[in-house]
Amino acid sequence: MKATIYHNPACGTSRKTLAILEETPGVDVTVVEYLKTPPSVDTLRALYRDAGMTPQQGLRLRGTDAVERGLPEADAETVLAAMAAEPILIERPLVRTDKGVALCRPQEKVHDLL
Repeated sequence: MKATIYHNPACGTSRKTLAILEETPGVDVTVVEYLKTPPSVDTLRALYRDAGMTPQQGLRLRGTDAVERGLPEADAETVLAAMAAEPILIERPLVRTDKGVALCRPQEKVHDLL
């Protein structure tokens, strides 16, 4: 099974999720360090759609200025554009496998995708 994780190595939950993926037999993991290689608006739109979430639900509030900028109340396209321009606004880790996409907070949610 192939898995892609949108990963921030400075995040403990992201590191733990990646460890679960790497320790699961038969999982071929692709790691995207999204702060270095930000996903496009189209990629983010597809990830949130496939996860059954709104972009606002995938918005990182802690440690960002998202609230001050009014992003939690903004429309989806505004949020997606802000995330693509400033990937620190993306809550992590997002994981995609053949079974779907999930925001893996807590990290145990990744088991639903394996």
